[in-house]
Amino acid sequence: MTSLIDNGPHGENRRDFLHIATGTLAATALAATAWPLIDSMNPSADILSQASVEIDLSSLEPGQRITAKWRGQPIFIDRRTQATIQAVRSESLADLKDLETDEARAINPEYLVVIGVCTHLGCIPLGQAANARRGNWGGWFCPCHGSHYDQSGRIRKGPAPKNLKVPPYILSGDSQLIIG
Repeated sequence: MTSLIDNGPHGENRRDFLHIATGTLAATALAATAWPLIDSMNPSADILSQASVEIDLSSLEPGQRITAKWRGQPIFIDRRTQATIQAVRSESLADLKDLETDEARAINPEYLVVIGVCTHLGCIPLGQAANARRGNWGGWFCPCHGSHYDQSGRIRKGPAPKNLKVPPYILSGDSQLIIG
């Protein structure tokens, strides 16, 4: 009786062919089954769309503050005047809870960008509106437990343990802010 698959010079036969074909089919089936699970771990389109936010700062006047949203959190953007910059940079670090200079917090001293969430229990501090209570240092005031932040977003008084966080951002040109 002759075989349909000839034993070649290296000794391959029908059984080897069936083993290789079955293994290849099993590997393909496993990959096809695992791919939806692996793909479901990727971030969804709505999350990817929030990965970075571009904000036009050209209409922002010195002394004016605006609020943007990034990853579901408020972002406080303050275009500071030269007097404000000089005032916060002349503060003694010994008076601060979380020792951080203004130079380390602002890429461009004219624009301060911080995440508007109190570092104590996650409340939203007041101070963005022109007539809002801004605390004893003219920055932000958290109404939940009384934390006061200065005009650099540094904690000055109250139970908050740390300064307002600075998100990752770049200033592209003079009027384009990219957060994320």
